[in-house]
Amino acid sequence: MVECIGIGHFSIPVSDLDRSIKFYAEVVGCKLLVSDGKKHAFMDAGGICLLLCADNPPINQPDARDHVHHAFVISSDDLKTATEHLTAHGVEILYSEDREGGTVNGPRTYFRDPDGTRLEFLDMTSYDPNPR
Repeated sequence: MVECIGIGHFSIPVSDLDRSIKFYAEVVGCKLLVSDGKKHAFMDAGGICLLLCADNPPINQPDARDHVHHAFVISSDDLKTATEHLTAHGVEILYSEDREGGTVNGPRTYFRDPDGTRLEFLDMTSYDPNPR
């Protein structure tokens, strides 16, 4: 049996690489590592590599089910000001909630990137591999 010991990177398709680099740096708080300026940009998301991959629009179909999303862990203090931060950058907040008793617990706020990919700011209070 193979045992996963971590995440090497995760990728998000984007229709405009430069716009998305700016969004993920200024809004999400990732750091640009390197970009070829055409198809790929590697960004650091708190020690995990985020790979932005340029693709043809539309990235997300308007009528698609919205199950897939990416959660970015932020501090409790940053989550308290996340609404103002997102609003200041023209980002619509989908909703906020506080989940407890599951696998990934804590308050969170959901929003979308410029291509409509659902994202989450999460103040992860606990990770329980054996939830109730």
